[in-house]
Formats: sequence, C-alpha cells, structure tokens
Amino acid sequence: MSSLPFAPPARQLVLDLGTPPPATFDSFVTGGNPELVARLRGLPEGLSASAEPPADRTFYLWGETGSGRSHLLHALCHAAPAGRARYVRPHSPLAAFEFSAEITTYCVDDVQALSGAQQIALFNLFNEVRAHARHALVAAGDAAPLGMTVRDDLRTRLGWGLVYQVLPLDDAGKILALRNAAHARGIALAEDVPAYLLTHFKRDMPSLMALFDALDRFSLEQKRAVTLPLLRAMLVNEFQNDLQNDLADDRPE
Repeated sequence: MSSLPFAPPARQLVLDLGTPPPATFDSFVTGGNPELVARLRGLPEGLSASAEPPADRTFYLWGETGSGRSHLLHALCHAAPAGRARYVRPHSPLAAFEFSAEITTYCVDDVQALSGAQQIALFNLFNEVRAHARHALVAAGDAAPLGMTVRDDLRTRLGWGLVYQVLPLDDAGKILALRNAAHARGIALAEDVPAYLLTHFKRDMPSLMALFDALDRFSLEQKRAVTLPLLRAMLVNEFQNDLQNDLADDRPE
C-alpha cells in the first residue's frame, strides 16, 4: 500500500473557497432519516394558503456534530418561498427571534448555545408560531430535549412537537455525500478518492468536507482532476508550507 508523506488525521485545511453550493434537500443524503426528510420537504407547501395547514408545525432535531441537522435547516429555508423563511442561530441578534406575519418558517440552530435572553425569546416565538396556523418552527440542537441544558420552560416547548434524532451517515452514505458534492461542483473525482479519504483521515463529515474543499481548491490551482496523486501533492505542499512557517517563527527578531 502506498503511504502518504505524513499522517494528517487531525488536520482540517481551511482555504478561501468562495461561495459553496447551497444546502438543499436534493444534496442531503437521507441515510436513516427518510421520514424526517419527507416531512420537512412537504412543510413549505403545507404552509401555503392553498393547502390544509399541517397538523405538525413545530419540530426539534437533534444529533451529533456532522449529522446534518444544520444542512436540513438551511435546506428548509432554501425550499421556502423567497422572503418567507428565517435562519436563526446563537450569533443572531435578539430581534431575529421576534415573530413576524411575513415569516412562515423559522429555523433555529444550535439551541444549546443560545443565551438566556435568546432562550426566552425562542420560548415566546414557539408560542406565537403555535397560535398561527400558517407558520412553523424547526429547532435543532446537540441533545434530546431532556438532555438539553436550557430553561425548563423552553425544554418543554422543544418536546411539544415532533422530535427527531438525525442519524449520522454510515460509510456508504459518506462516500455518496462526497460524490454528490463533487457532482454539484462539476469536479472530476477519481473513483478511489472518497473511500481513501474515509479510511485515512478523520471520518466525521465536517472534517471530510473540509479536506474535500481543500482538494477542490488545489485541483483548480493545479488544473488537475481530483486523484490520489493530487491528494499526495496537496499534502506535501501543505507540509512544506507549515515547515516554512515554523522556521520563520523560530527566526530571531
């Protein structure tokens, strides 16, 4: 078996990659989450004026880092009519949690990291959404409602609607996700690259996608298809750059 010039399983290569393709339901590998994906796909149409309002309009999604819960929230916002969805996260201003008749779909990410004031605002938003039949709220966090370190009243609200654990992908699903990402970007991806990434580097999807993004950029710079030789060349290049930076840091001022 050929070996790489060094072992980088803990590295994440961060480059200026421009604007990535939008997260959509089509680009989400369903894996063990078919019911959840189907319900979220149908939500925008169910909230339209021409349809019977859906019985279930509040959702809470939980799962480990890299399971795809944030992807699903972005996909739902993308599928909603323009200007009718709002994505909210801990870095959002408090005003983003305020109810608006114009916004039919609220997607609230990383609930576990919300401030105390934001948790109160989300509690109030839950109540407003439940009082309006053409509005929905989908929240996501890193633990099931009973395991959340949030206010008791908010924890209760999170468990009121439909609660889904977003199951992570198995190896076949991760390989498919990498192939789909390559197809979406028009990248010529060698058949053996996804499996190689999965067996030689960190296996969680954020790490795999960070490495894949770095490969994408390097392939554009080199004007070469994404192959194992290109991967080795990129790692050698990164190693040499890091060595030069370390030597520069050690020079006396």
